Amino acid sequence: MRNSHLHFNTTIGVQKPESIRNKQQACPFCAREELTNLIEVDGPIILLKNKYPVLENAYQTVLIETDDCHADLSTYELPHLHKLLQFGIRHWLEMDRTGTYESVIFYKNHGPLSGGTIAHPHMQIIGLNDINYKENIGEEVFEGITIEEKDGVHFTLSTKPKVGFYEFNIDMDDLSYNETFGVNLQKTVHYILNNFPFKANSYNLFFHHYNRRIYVKIVPRFVTTPLYIGYGIPQVPNNLEWMADDIKSKYFTSGSA
Repeated sequence: MRNSHLHFNTTIGVQKPESIRNKQQACPFCAREELTNLIEVDGPIILLKNKYPVLENAYQTVLIETDDCHADLSTYELPHLHKLLQFGIRHWLEMDRTGTYESVIFYKNHGPLSGGTIAHPHMQIIGLNDINYKENIGEEVFEGITIEEKDGVHFTLSTKPKVGFYEFNIDMDDLSYNETFGVNLQKTVHYILNNFPFKANSYNLFFHHYNRRIYVKIVPRFVTTPLYIGYGIPQVPNNLEWMADDIKSKYFTSGSA
């Protein structure tokens, strides 16, 4: 039976360590020798079962991105970035292909406004037993102003964002990993953390498998607008064209970073 709401186990939730705001909290992902229920290890990259499975009717895994607690996706060396993304996408799609779950979600939290609790760089892959996330996603949320189209990878800034304001989309064919996809993802995260017109220290990555394409929606996070929380009404800012041109000029012109 399908469901429309995820149920959160608060008994488990209060046990979770929190190291984004609480800098005195020991990082559980740094104590690699104490990690259990490992699924696959590839050098500094580890996939394991979540020790605190707060979501009911779900199979929760954590993808530890690196052994450096202070590293950041925006500055990963490209070989590590591509290895990480290929690793994560492979496990996400493999879990989905088992047919065990109604759908499988793959996402990343970064920063105090992202909804995460652990500062150490990581992502999550979660199999949902009775919720199909694709029922809440339409093609229009991936449409937008083209920033770059290269090597079969399309990079846009949403004109109909799902939650509102600024949402970047990058997509590639689902048959194989495309390095341009990873490079553009990294450039976008770097832009959000370093060159965004409003001070930003948080973002989310949301991966989607839709119409034989792999999408990642990159969302800078701020306090969520009350119009969306109260009424489900997304807002579209009037400077999207400016922002598309700004990121082009900083990251996609000759001699840019």
